[in-house]
Amino acid sequence: MEVTWWGHATCTIEDSGVRVLTDPLFVRRFAHLRRRRGELPPPGAAVADVVLVSHLHSDHLHPPSLARLAPGSRLVVPWGAVAAVPGLRTLRRRLGLHISEVRPGDTVRVGEVRVRAVPALHDGRRLPVGPHRVPALGYVVEGEVRTYFAGDTGLFEGMADAVGPVDTALLPVGGWGPYLGHGHLDPVRAAEALTRLAPASAIPVHYGTYWPIGLDGVRPHEFHAPGDEFVRQAAKRAPGVRVHLLGHGERVAPVAGR
Repeated sequence: MEVTWWGHATCTIEDSGVRVLTDPLFVRRFAHLRRRRGELPPPGAAVADVVLVSHLHSDHLHPPSLARLAPGSRLVVPWGAVAAVPGLRTLRRRLGLHISEVRPGDTVRVGEVRVRAVPALHDGRRLPVGPHRVPALGYVVEGEVRTYFAGDTGLFEGMADAVGPVDTALLPVGGWGPYLGHGHLDPVRAAEALTRLAPASAIPVHYGTYWPIGLDGVRPHEFHAPGDEFVRQAAKRAPGVRVHLLGHGERVAPVAGR
């Protein structure tokens, strides 16, 4: 089993001969954000047996990036996403994507791997205003090992029971600025999540990739620091968890179990 971090929340999980891609974002710039670290993922990053989308925010469900998938690719999205995002319907027609909409507790099998949708505490709306009708999700990829991709989430009651036993946790630790509000994990809250989930290993994601245009000189350490701070906080709060701090495009083979 190997995990490659391409930047932001985009990862490839390879387990039991199955390639799982999470929240693909393959552009240098979108909206008010631009990629400030790491090269764009190579074309091979879009090769996957199944693609998981955690929620509808445009940095996680990005139709131009999904357009790089091979025709007929399998896509797993939260229940209601197709109705809420017209771009998904267009891609389904143009590329013949096989889209599965799932709720917490639903499972999708791909080869020897089972993907289980789990709850997340995060605003799942496509736009800042509008009906909150599509919940955010995380996913547990179960093959030779159990890998939890959290998407975007805050800490929530019953998190450990909802996610279940996992070997590796891919946790968001940053965002677009120095303050992360309700429904997010910063380095301290992500380290607290480790105490609840008790994985053997963890990989920080969702930091140090995109940053608002024009804010390069404003508290730039807030852009770079979350990964290192998560390592420090995890050592204090969950010393039994091995943290893998990856660079963009780097991969690691986490161990299973304690």
